[in-house]
Amino acid sequence: MNDLSRLANIAEIFSALVVVGGIIFAVIQMRQTRQQRRELAAIELFRSFGSPKFTEAYRNVLRFDEGMTSDQLKEICPECEQYAMVIATTMENIGVMMYQRIVPSMVVYHLIGSSAVILWRKLAVWAEDLRTEHGNPYAFEWFQWLALQLDDMHDPSIGPAHESKADWKPLKISSEI
Repeated sequence: MNDLSRLANIAEIFSALVVVGGIIFAVIQMRQTRQQRRELAAIELFRSFGSPKFTEAYRNVLRFDEGMTSDQLKEICPECEQYAMVIATTMENIGVMMYQRIVPSMVVYHLIGSSAVILWRKLAVWAEDLRTEHGNPYAFEWFQWLALQLDDMHDPSIGPAHESKADWKPLKISSEI
């Protein structure tokens, strides 16, 4: 009877260890899945900037004067409002992904930090006009939020990456691999 009791105790300890081990494994798996999701989102973010449609819109919106109204955009070219829409919807999506922490803020900052701020300055009045025209104060709210956050993150004392990170070196690849 004593041996049976001892075996029962060992079985209980073993089952408790299995449960704890399972929980630890699940937590590790959840973290890895979350990291993979972030990496995939960052890759998709990067891909969106390489699309011809975005590139054309980006190139054209950079030529806009800051504070152009919706009417002014329509006057200068028929496609200008479409360019603005491509930029705004892309930045809107990025803003949501950053807010939801799908893509880390530093990744977003390093990929598009100053660009998003510049683009918002170019399109802010246009976005406000759209909000008024459609009676929707939420139009491109995440684009605006994104630009404000990235502007706040900017530290002018650091300087551009090509200067501030000039001493960076890649990791050495081992010849044993």
